[in-house]
Amino acid sequence: MKHLMLGLGLALSLNGLAQAAQTEQVGKSPWGSQDEIGALNRITPESVLKVVQRISSGKVYDLSVEYFVGMPSYYFLGQPRYQIWNVHTPQGTIVDDPNGLGKEKNSQISYSGSAISMYVHTGTHIDALSHFGLNGKIFNGYSAADNLGDRGWHKAGVEKYPPIIARGVLLDVARYKGVEVLPESYGISVEDLRNTARTQGVTLESGDVVMVRTGRMQWFREAERYMHNTPGLTREAADFLADAGAVVIGVDNISTDVWPSQEKDNWIPVHSSMLSIKGVPIMQNVNLESLAADQVYQFAWFGTPLRLKGADGSPMRPIALPIQ
Repeated sequence: MKHLMLGLGLALSLNGLAQAAQTEQVGKSPWGSQDEIGALNRITPESVLKVVQRISSGKVYDLSVEYFVGMPSYYFLGQPRYQIWNVHTPQGTIVDDPNGLGKEKNSQISYSGSAISMYVHTGTHIDALSHFGLNGKIFNGYSAADNLGDRGWHKAGVEKYPPIIARGVLLDVARYKGVEVLPESYGISVEDLRNTARTQGVTLESGDVVMVRTGRMQWFREAERYMHNTPGLTREAADFLADAGAVVIGVDNISTDVWPSQEKDNWIPVHSSMLSIKGVPIMQNVNLESLAADQVYQFAWFGTPLRLKGADGSPMRPIALPIQ
């Protein structure tokens, strides 16, 4: 039933997207007609040096989830689950002798090897600007008809993203609201974000990586509970962060958007608003619990997606170090 409700919510959302797309168009990049990375252009050698020089502690906060069989993912929508399997084992290598070394030498080497398979939007990951579009185009006007091949996008693939080093800001909305976890399908408003920042003594700046905490990450090991009717950003709240100059927006749940949607008319999801119109990469399943526990609200944020040519997203393992 939970899967049915979420699937129905997605179907209604896509229907609303189709209607809204008739009036809204993809954004044009202020960084030129050839731009493929959008807001990440705000990261410069000068901005990187500025934030790195402010690091005040050697304590490293790991913001990634662990990948495991059975982890949360949208498998009921047809996306492949995370899988891991052995392609070489010590005993199997002895029996098969694939390298021709002989059983005696193979028994000394004890060779193991594994392989994985998953949807690129699994676990802690970042979305490329090609992930969502409007009217057959993605950010900066690149059309799927001309730029999407059988082996991925020729434009705006995630391999175009640079290593991301910037000031990071945590907006712990759950703590501000006085709850462990935000309620089901709660839409985080602009007022929530402003009040959270003010309570934490944080001012948003252009060039920030902004992480928004709902508290859902505490349930990550309980996949059904974690995925059911997630709270998330309203479009207005996401637009507020983008207009403040965010270079990346991340959340600690499986969907940046509220599920099911609370918005009825002329609806564009946060995914399309950010990726297609604003040119701001978004992240999901970011583990913000350790930062929240220590009330670390400003930090140097380091994250690098895998250079998967043509892919519309990539897993990544971001880290944070406190700054002055």
